[in-house]
Formats: sequence, C-alpha cells, structure tokens
Amino acid sequence: MLSHLDSQNNPAMVDVSEKPVTYRTATAQSVMVLPAEVLQHLVDGELQSKKGSVFQTAIVAGIMAAKKTGELIPLCHPLGMDNCKITIELSENNEVLIECTATITAKTGIEMEALVGASIAALTVYDMCKAMSHDIAIKETKLIEKTGGKRDFKRP
Repeated sequence: MLSHLDSQNNPAMVDVSEKPVTYRTATAQSVMVLPAEVLQHLVDGELQSKKGSVFQTAIVAGIMAAKKTGELIPLCHPLGMDNCKITIELSENNEVLIECTATITAKTGIEMEALVGASIAALTVYDMCKAMSHDIAIKETKLIEKTGGKRDFKRP
C-alpha cells in the first residue's frame, strides 16, 4: 500500500502521531548546464545578471521555498526546519551543482524540503539568466542522503 493512500485508496497524509521524534537530515542536489553565453558572466564564483547576483538570490529563494514545502506539496506535513543550507558551485565540467541540506528534530523526514530547496534554487538561476540564453538546462534533481528516519539513505 502506498503511504499517501488510506484503506479506501483516497489521498491521505501519513499519520506520524505514533512515530518517535528523532534528529533528521536530508541533502538534495540539482545539476544545471549553463551555455557559454551565460558562463561568460561568471566572476569570482558568482554570476551577475541585470537582476543582480544570481547565486546569492538563488540561495535565498531555495531557503524560502524549503520553508514552504508543506504549502506546496499537498500531502507533506508542515515542518519548522531547524536549519537549511544551500551551496552553489561550478563543477570541473562547468555544471552548476546546487546542494540543499535541511535538518529538523521531528517525527517525520525532511527530504522533500531539501528537494524543494534545491529545485527552486535551480529555477531561480534559470529565471535570472534566461535573458542571456534560453539554452539552460536543469539536468536532474535527486536526493543525495537522508538520516534519522526508519532507514537512512546515501547515494553511492
């Protein structure tokens, strides 16, 4: 049985009332490919656009979005995160790596918050750079690691 369906196959939140409170972490990553006409605006590890500092704005947007995950995804529990950190760096092959790590002490996990944070940060980079080129791609968004729940997960 899927966790978000009740016994009559109707959508339902997962009942976490009997679960223990534990310290939980989750890290998600979005990978972007930026074309040369965007990368030429990279100075000291930051992209500048007419809208301002791209990576700094994306970090703030990602954190704000992670805090609103329960409002965005219908069956997610609203959570008060303990912390959310987003990093953005350029890889050796010129891909933009956005990582969001969220933490909480709670009865339910925080991986959706990490995934939303990384995703919205990537979409913000796209939005701020689209005037330079529409040949921007968000290649993937994935969970890298989670701890503190029923079972931990770490991508090899």
